[in-house]
Amino acid sequence: METLIGILERENVEWELYWELGRGGSFRIERERLDRSQRKFHSGIGLRIGYRGRLGFSYITGLNHDRKTLEGFVKRTIKLARVSEVPFVGFPSPSKVPRVEKLYDRRIDEIPFEEAHSLAEEFASRMRELKEESTTLSGSMALAVSTYGIANSNGVWLEAKGTGMSVSAYAVKKDGKTGSGSYYQAYRSLQPFEELETAIISAIEEVRLSHSAGKMEPHSGEILLEPEAFRAVLGIFLENLSGDSVYHGRSRFSRLGEEVASEGLTVVDDATVPGGVGSFPFDGEGNPGERTVLVEDGITRSFLLDETYARFLNLRSTGNAVRDFRTTPHIGTSNVLVAPGDENLADFNGIVVRKVFGEHTANPVSGDFSLTVELGYVVKDGKVVPFRDNMLVGNAFQFLRSLRGIGRKIARKGSFYSPRVLGIARLV
Repeated sequence: METLIGILERENVEWELYWELGRGGSFRIERERLDRSQRKFHSGIGLRIGYRGRLGFSYITGLNHDRKTLEGFVKRTIKLARVSEVPFVGFPSPSKVPRVEKLYDRRIDEIPFEEAHSLAEEFASRMRELKEESTTLSGSMALAVSTYGIANSNGVWLEAKGTGMSVSAYAVKKDGKTGSGSYYQAYRSLQPFEELETAIISAIEEVRLSHSAGKMEPHSGEILLEPEAFRAVLGIFLENLSGDSVYHGRSRFSRLGEEVASEGLTVVDDATVPGGVGSFPFDGEGNPGERTVLVEDGITRSFLLDETYARFLNLRSTGNAVRDFRTTPHIGTSNVLVAPGDENLADFNGIVVRKVFGEHTANPVSGDFSLTVELGYVVKDGKVVPFRDNMLVGNAFQFLRSLRGIGRKIARKGSFYSPRVLGIARLV
């Protein structure tokens, strides 16, 4: 890296390096048998060059190269900058970055591949023990460790290391009727075997509901969304807070301080959550990871910004540039936290939607959505009647304004933390 920086500093350009070095093991289980084991390694360097107001980018795989290769890498990127039409507004200057706890677990870094393979075998074995008649189970497990860093011509030099683990289980029941259930979770630390069992049991519980579910009668009115379903609706709204959408006029919003949701809804993007799967000490441009209040009691307080769009909008970066070495930075979320409310929605009687899909078909500007219900249920007098295949229809902005209750208990789904929320929508 020092050789590459020496070559760059000889040139009359502004420059930025982003490097990664990582490895991982992934295991795929089909029909309760370990079907595929894979060990992967990756490393590379992304280089951005700012030249006379234009930005060039290229990358190279691997970290160790001879001088001739590095000279060619720099010349190629400068040449791309000279003919680029991508505007360059500058790289970040050094800032103090936070210390974010529990992003690295030495046990994941040092676990032998053979030991991880044995854990996956045990996961598959437990599936065989827990499977029910007419049900097949599949799933996956993955472990990874990565070191990443960034340096630029303004003096930024940062490096960090992180680990990750993910677990999924999927159940299908067929006996004339069909049903499906699934579970996914991600972590920063090595999990006890009980977490793998939780994945299997959760998928089986869902497949029981799904197998007995049918389509329910159309309904318009109060509907309770569990966190996974609410994430789909809130995601449509969050696209409008992305700085590039605001700058290019693709967002519903052009200024902050607008009332966009019911009082009581507070949404935060927080890269500093200890052990959060979306946490980081610095973003893909070297700006500090931070806690950003996006919506406070229904009022917009901040957009999601990287360095470029913060400068275009005369604002400050919120540290939301995400990337890998093969890509230029783009705006994304870290951990999204929906603040708990004061309603006890744990014992809610009424219509509950747990899972939906099809959010990519929604219109982020109008907010209109029509999502297929993968699993929902009606709770009445302690009796649970599941349903599925209805369409959850509504408008994300109207739904956020219609909230009648926000639960007290937070659940985490990957990097999304949310209670149950009660609002007005339609099922058709």
